[in-house]
Amino acid sequence: MRRPAGREDGSPGSPWWRAVAALVAGALPALCFPAPALWWLAYVALVPWLALLATAATPRRAALEGWLGGTAFMLAVHHWLLPSLHIFLLVLAALLGALWAPWGLLVRDLLRSRHTPAGARGPGPGRCATALVLVPSGWLLIELVRSWEYLGGPWGVFGASQWQVAPALRLASLGGVWLLTLLLVAVNTALTLLLFRTAWRTALAGLLTIAVAAGAAWLWTPRPQPVGTTRIAVVQAGVVVGPDARFALGEQLTRRLAGRGVDLVVWGESSVGADLSGRPDLRARLAALSREVDADLLVNVDARRADRPGIYKSSVLIGPDGPTGDRYDKMRLVPFGEYVPARSILGWATSVGKAATEDRHRGTRQVVMTADTQGGAGLRLGPLVCFETAFPDMSRRLVRQGAGVLVAQSATSSFQESWAPAQHASLAALRAAETWRPMVHATLTGVSAVHGPRGEQVGPRLGTDRATAAVYDVPLAQGTSPYVRLGDWPLYAALLAVAVYALRKGVRALRKPSAVRLAERRSASAPR
Repeated sequence: MRRPAGREDGSPGSPWWRAVAALVAGALPALCFPAPALWWLAYVALVPWLALLATAATPRRAALEGWLGGTAFMLAVHHWLLPSLHIFLLVLAALLGALWAPWGLLVRDLLRSRHTPAGARGPGPGRCATALVLVPSGWLLIELVRSWEYLGGPWGVFGASQWQVAPALRLASLGGVWLLTLLLVAVNTALTLLLFRTAWRTALAGLLTIAVAAGAAWLWTPRPQPVGTTRIAVVQAGVVVGPDARFALGEQLTRRLAGRGVDLVVWGESSVGADLSGRPDLRARLAALSREVDADLLVNVDARRADRPGIYKSSVLIGPDGPTGDRYDKMRLVPFGEYVPARSILGWATSVGKAATEDRHRGTRQVVMTADTQGGAGLRLGPLVCFETAFPDMSRRLVRQGAGVLVAQSATSSFQESWAPAQHASLAALRAAETWRPMVHATLTGVSAVHGPRGEQVGPRLGTDRATAAVYDVPLAQGTSPYVRLGDWPLYAALLAVAVYALRKGVRALRKPSAVRLAERRSASAPR
């Protein structure tokens, strides 16, 4: 890579300008996600950041620019939380951004130029090939760590930017969203290598290898087998103040579905504001609705339970006689939104933002429900609540337990005018493609969407400006996708690759002092 003149250390630009460049380059990939949804940008979005890290004068500088870029990326993909968390969002972004500091060191080590008597030379073929494996693997391990629910979960996983690209969705059924991340970062790494005069041939070979491997995987990956359809209705009440008014509007919209032959009606998250075991009047109204539309209802209760202490968010199935007994309590809660981690230490967050004043309680297991259908065969439902659609392992586990349809109940009413509703809805395409099971993403206030077993969109998306009941003919499929069968194998492969690299570096570091001591002894014993 040609280095602009100006600094003796060979690092282009002043430290301040490089810091600004790191922040801008780190934030750039956020444009790949909805609402901008510039999915094609994902194939080049990391190149400026990678090029900057490759020209860092010192390892310390590379770690700093990795941290700055990671902080900017976290802020950009979560910027819609700023009105709720205020200054605390900056703290969280800076803490999570530190995960990219080791990645910055890795990128510099593999991509930096070597100075020789003939001048600066880019990485050789061996290091180029190593970079094409390790740079994507390092990024993927960052996504693995920050996907831990207590650190915020897998929101903004790079591969999720390809939710509307059909070939990418097919690859997701092979290795999940993690495989898409690996491919995207590998392409960005190869394009960065093209900037080196001495590495362009290897970079082109790398791009060709990636294209051939992805194409072969696309051809090899099987497709789900269709087995008919089911008719599911989504009730989106819109922004309504107060649980009683919200419930009444849900009733009104649901009545419009009478006579339309639906098999299931799905309400959004927090659509019922009181525990049904203590409200016989609400149970009776919901049972009457089920009889009127001749379909089971899946509602979501956000209330203090009567049979145990604490507030739960629960998916509850309602039949013509009332609750069927099928209930799922949300297991993975939104940090600060539904509980405050280490409240005794971080409880001050409630005074500077809209953090939860009381912690919600967690469920203990996932549940597959069976809803009665018009044909009498029954429909096996795998419910997820809001934030849980970001976790691939949860939908995969439900399918292994026999779910034929994934149903997500969500509410993003606090972020109506932001990018959050569209980005949240896009996750349904990925979860459907990964598992070969359709996903119904029903929200309280939009965006609601339905995606078929290949991740394809089914029917219209319901935007945040609509209050309606929409009916979808949802395609069903059978078979087990490779991702459901094999699990998170791209993560394990990345972990192995980085572990081998770290072990090799460690062995070299141990051998180097021994070599120096041997040279000193030889020098001391040489005749003078």
